[in-house]
Amino acid sequence: MLSQKPKIVIIGAGIAGLAAAKKLYTTQNFNELFELCVVEGGNRIGGRIFTNEFCGDKVEMGASWIHGIDGNPIYKIAKDINAFENDEPWDPLGGKMENKMVITEDGHEVNSSIVNNISSFFKNLLDFASGEGDFGGGIGGKIVERLRIENGGGIEKVSIGAFLRKGLEFYWGLRKDQENVESFNLDDGGSEKDHENGEIFNLDNGGSEKDQEHVKSFNLDDGGSEKDHENDESFNLDDGGSEKDHENVESFNLNDGGSEKIQENVESFNLDDGGSEKDHENDESFNLDYGGSEKDQENVEVFENWSRKSLEEGVFAMFENIHRHYSSAGDLGTLDFNGHSEYIDFPGDDITIAKGFSSVIESLGSVLPSGLIQLGRKVTKIEWQLENNDGNKPVKLHFSDGSVMYADHVIVTISLGVLKQGIREDSSLFSPPLPSFKTDAISRLGFGVVDKLFLQLSPTHHENVGYDGMKFPNMMMVFHQPDAKLNNPKIPFWIRRTTLVHPVYPESRVVMLFFAGEEALKVESLDDEEIIEGVSTTMSEILANAKHFKNSNAAAESESFIKFTKVLKCKWGTDPLFLGSYTHIAVGSSGDDLDSMAEPLPEKSGDGRKSTSCHQLQVLFAGEATSRAHYSTTHGAYLTGLREANRLLEHYQCVDV
Repeated sequence: MLSQKPKIVIIGAGIAGLAAAKKLYTTQNFNELFELCVVEGGNRIGGRIFTNEFCGDKVEMGASWIHGIDGNPIYKIAKDINAFENDEPWDPLGGKMENKMVITEDGHEVNSSIVNNISSFFKNLLDFASGEGDFGGGIGGKIVERLRIENGGGIEKVSIGAFLRKGLEFYWGLRKDQENVESFNLDDGGSEKDHENGEIFNLDNGGSEKDQEHVKSFNLDDGGSEKDHENDESFNLDDGGSEKDHENVESFNLNDGGSEKIQENVESFNLDDGGSEKDHENDESFNLDYGGSEKDQENVEVFENWSRKSLEEGVFAMFENIHRHYSSAGDLGTLDFNGHSEYIDFPGDDITIAKGFSSVIESLGSVLPSGLIQLGRKVTKIEWQLENNDGNKPVKLHFSDGSVMYADHVIVTISLGVLKQGIREDSSLFSPPLPSFKTDAISRLGFGVVDKLFLQLSPTHHENVGYDGMKFPNMMMVFHQPDAKLNNPKIPFWIRRTTLVHPVYPESRVVMLFFAGEEALKVESLDDEEIIEGVSTTMSEILANAKHFKNSNAAAESESFIKFTKVLKCKWGTDPLFLGSYTHIAVGSSGDDLDSMAEPLPEKSGDGRKSTSCHQLQVLFAGEATSRAHYSTTHGAYLTGLREANRLLEHYQCVDV
């Protein structure tokens, strides 16, 4: 006799599917009211959360971070199961490196002041794009206005990439204005002592309004002495400057003002915080506002093959590449400017999980009885709006092994990448096809590829690169622009748009790199030998001339003095169960598309979307791509699983049963 209880099938045993399953299963008297099953196409649970082991070290193949701990449900789960406590070594920073070194492709260690200036400006740009306020007397607004003019009066299809690049033009323009002014003192001759203290620029007596607008109190420095910095706040309007003038000038300091979120987006990068004291003393906090000595300017403005402008552009591109990894947009020209403010962080720190992110998955799955989750059950077709079938159930699932399963309700938690493939003309994942409001949203939203690459240093070579007690340095790499004639031909193209490379923890011989977009897909296609050769050559070329490294002259003895022996790579982009990593709002899409992703089928009646069936909530959707405020995150996926479980419980009026 067929069961008359409504049957709920959850497709996918990632964190969204497991959250929904746990919520449903733990509802009082659920077994008496419903039949529940989770089908998973792979051979493990967790989806894009996967803690693995490589050469004896714990590594996160997918999600690494809990983004914000205050009110975050993932943090609560991890805390409740003591997942933050672990005696084994692990990566506590998840790529947010301490003692960072920024180094060019030909081995020049970049002065911290240049990096900090670009970093702060970049953070302020993203801060503005996220809707958290303008900076520097309205620089963000002026950039948008310029883009509006160039786009014929609108910014509906302006990308983050275009905004950032226009911001770099403004950065250079502001610096040029500053250099034109040079140490010009409008207060009739500051004393030599004032000049030495860095109080060069005085807008008070006699400075024209035009000059004041050009300069906008633009101070690229944070490098004056601590005493001067405290007394003058990096900008001295002179003793006679009125409060109104001070407000107009905005006292803009580019090393101030990045929000915590944006600071985290660019890896909280500050060499004056993370760099060693020795580096700080050597660099002398170079002051582009003429506060540094002439000798300092000469040292940082010119490297062999690097002008100051090309170096600044290389550093700026370095932060762009970090944001590519963070956002999953392989090309920032496809990342929507207006949609950037949709994402909302939980407050508090971002942290990793000592016992691995999979410990959260195991905790969720442990509540469910054996047999409820069926592994190796890949769904190939979802028929819905059926009538007169098994117990009059409206949904029929087809599996890759030829079997079928009927259900009253299906919660679809598959990735946006798989959904994109499933709505193609040559695909028949849904029958009948999804309605246009759903397919349009799926098509417009972006779904990018972000991969990690893990390599083990050769035991016979890792001593060559000792740095501050580490077997390998925490590095951020600066490359010439793609069309530059000075590109090192030995460095393969698929490495040139990555930025971060570091050991998974300080004493580890396992080194990790991030890749996004086309470069990630290229790495997925390479065999291990090609990867080992490419990375070994690149690291050798970069570090051979670096002054901080032991045996850096080893390059003269060996073409690749840094050797890697083993490789572990992610394949999120080509894995048929995922076809990518996570969602972003692409140019032409919006937060409304994320809301459309969350709409169940059949369409609701009474609002222009007429239902053709008496069976409601046949196909529901969960996963990070259905979360307007928290897309791309594990907590976003988790919360959508709860949302759809609650939708069904409310439908049957048994939330409090």
